[in-house]
Amino acid sequence: MATHEQGDELARAQRAHWQQTYTSHPGMYGNQPSAPARYAAELLLRAGARDVVELGAGHGRDALFFARQGFSVQATDFSGVGLEQARDAARSMGIGARLTTALHDVREPLPLADASADGVFAHMLLCMALSTEEIKRLVREVRRVLRPGGTFVYTVRHTGDAHYGTGIAHGDDIHEHGGFAVHFFSRHLVDALAEGWELDEVHAFEEGDLPRRLWRVTQRVSR
Repeated sequence: MATHEQGDELARAQRAHWQQTYTSHPGMYGNQPSAPARYAAELLLRAGARDVVELGAGHGRDALFFARQGFSVQATDFSGVGLEQARDAARSMGIGARLTTALHDVREPLPLADASADGVFAHMLLCMALSTEEIKRLVREVRRVLRPGGTFVYTVRHTGDAHYGTGIAHGDDIHEHGGFAVHFFSRHLVDALAEGWELDEVHAFEEGDLPRRLWRVTQRVSR
């Protein structure tokens, strides 16, 4: 089990790694939205959502897509470099007024008011170098900022992934490959995070060349 100090050290290392990654590879994920973002946008549009938060937005490919769909988007990330790239892209697309950004580490409380969002989206953010307790606190924060009936869509790599159990082990199901630390989710953890929510779907899918094996989880706050 990793100590609190080891967790802080890993978090600092990961922040520096992502800063360097976005600096060296601007727009590294391209300008097309992820498949989970397309799914989330369709779901939120049908629900009449207006205000959407993306956690771990990086350089903004999904946040920009949400803004192009007409949502008012708050994008957060702990990389100032990534968020600057997102803001620049939004201005060039003429959608700067629909995208705001906040430099934020999700280990801290979300910089958002209670019941201020209709939807929260997080692609591969919850499965970064976060302890189980930090993930649970984050999900409680997501629930706090969602309005009644609000939707949380997140994706995570799971314990069926080829990288699970390999690489540098940091404890708490966190393993590091190529400088990137991943917290691999068990189904037990997914169900634990859905306690007190309405769990709509746990959808298994694959992404990338390995391929990475993920779950896309959709859960809602009761009205």
